[in-house]
Amino acid sequence: MSDPTGSGTIVHPDGEPSETAAKGRRMTASPGSTRPGTEKRQKPGRRGAADTSTVLAVPKGRTGAARILLGRDAVMIYVLLVVVLYACIVIPRFASPVTVGFLLLDVIPTLLIALPMTLVIISGEIDLSVASIAGLTSALMGVLWQGGMPIALVLVICVLAGLVAGAFNGVLIAYLGLPSLAVTIGTLALFRGLALVVIGDNAVANFPPGLTAFFTSKIGGTGIPTVMVGVVVLIIAFAIVLHFTPFGRGLFALGYSKEAATFVGIDVARSKFLLYLATGTVSALAGIYWTLRYSSARSDNASGLELAVIAAVLLGGVSIFGGKGSIPGVLAGVLLIGTINYALKLDRVSEVVLIIVTGSLLIISVVAPNVAAAIKQARHSRRVRSAPLP
Repeated sequence: MSDPTGSGTIVHPDGEPSETAAKGRRMTASPGSTRPGTEKRQKPGRRGAADTSTVLAVPKGRTGAARILLGRDAVMIYVLLVVVLYACIVIPRFASPVTVGFLLLDVIPTLLIALPMTLVIISGEIDLSVASIAGLTSALMGVLWQGGMPIALVLVICVLAGLVAGAFNGVLIAYLGLPSLAVTIGTLALFRGLALVVIGDNAVANFPPGLTAFFTSKIGGTGIPTVMVGVVVLIIAFAIVLHFTPFGRGLFALGYSKEAATFVGIDVARSKFLLYLATGTVSALAGIYWTLRYSSARSDNASGLELAVIAAVLLGGVSIFGGKGSIPGVLAGVLLIGTINYALKLDRVSEVVLIIVTGSLLIISVVAPNVAAAIKQARHSRRVRSAPLP
């Protein structure tokens, strides 16, 4: 049999259509046919419409209130509440306004720097020079004040110094394309060395008493430091930028894929540069706070603070690989580490143990999300395999 006409009809040598072919055409046109290799005839006006009659059942994830109440941010808040409750019950003198005041005073530098650090890590980068910028700001503040400059001008110059330090990091990383880890390890040593050059081994402690008293004052009998008002304003500002602006949403895209972010119109270099300007400026504010809170300007102020900041940010749910994180989760992470450290101090635990605890929390914050993601993926695969067909 052959098809000399090219019409798709199989013809006998005598020219009559094959009965088998006719039956095949009837089977193909039958609307109820489900035999493999057959198709449904499309109705007019619906050309190209997808056939959804054989869609498999897909397991549903958490939605709505369950997603909020069982999310990573909520879990961190639950853990924080449990730790606070345990410390109040077990450790003497923990449940008091005095404890609240000193605890918040201790965590303010970490909390300040953690805000821009959150945005930096979400974008897929990192900044290890933040503590050195704070130390350089402190040293510069002491030298300028000791030289007789008005304190208001000293504060402005210190903030500008942090801005310049952040811009230096930003140019090397954003516009020259150098890796942020290598650059900020180098500037960590550079800025700390500059602080030592500026002030040497000296310490300046004669700052205006009214200003130092303000930075340690409390709001009434609550024990909440007065400067927490400004810190809360910064928290709200960074939360709005990250979660409610196109710039913030672009940082998540940048953390997932720089190529994809560029493709959708995000100025990658500009975004990174602005982030490092923010880390430099806020680190300078943390250095100013540190100096006035302890009324001492030294080159080694805020040493090791970058470890606590990164541990808190990662513990708060920010992925070290970028593309994931939130300000509420980071806030809970900062308060959790601060609460654990302060509780251990009240229990007369040595500083060496505190460093070990912070390092352990940093490791847990990196390892735990990957283990949880692997378990979640395995459970999802099992649900898909066991899902019944419709």
